[in-house]
Amino acid sequence: MRRASDARPDDARSHADPAVSPGPPHIIDSDVDLHDPAQRAETRPREWDLLAAMAAGGVAGAEARYGLGIAFPHADNAIAWSTVLINASGCLLIGALMVVLLELARPHRLWRPFLGVGVLGGYTTYSTFAVDAVRLLHQHRPGVALGYVVVTFVSCLAAVWLGATGTRSLAVSAARQPEAVRR
Repeated sequence: MRRASDARPDDARSHADPAVSPGPPHIIDSDVDLHDPAQRAETRPREWDLLAAMAAGGVAGAEARYGLGIAFPHADNAIAWSTVLINASGCLLIGALMVVLLELARPHRLWRPFLGVGVLGGYTTYSTFAVDAVRLLHQHRPGVALGYVVVTFVSCLAAVWLGATGTRSLAVSAARQPEAVRR
């Protein structure tokens, strides 16, 4: 058993237990070791331009997702094909995007947060997928729910692989063509 006299001032447990720490409560991330300089960097103030890029991209992605959801409605007791289409196409795009941004180009530092985290993070909707699967279970349609989960998982996995592999293949093929043909 720990006593108040045993607690170190930088111990996260001492801040969480009011009986141990007489001062105001502190919010400490228990995963950050403040003695490790590499982890201490996690506590520095955030860079607002990155947050703005992600937020702007998120709005654009969410609007695109909303539009597709409206364009392709589904019955409550059926597979939400619009959600499958949204998530699979988002996975295809993220596979292609990561190859372009990480292997083929030297983009501005805001492109990845804007496009990857923002646009595609706002566009894909795994929370809706989960809610749809649970809704199917609540409607006593376990076979349809299982099919929905399998179709979504397989299509998204295949799509991200296809996006990455296809983009690499296109880049290799474009690099092999003579300069006169590329123009």
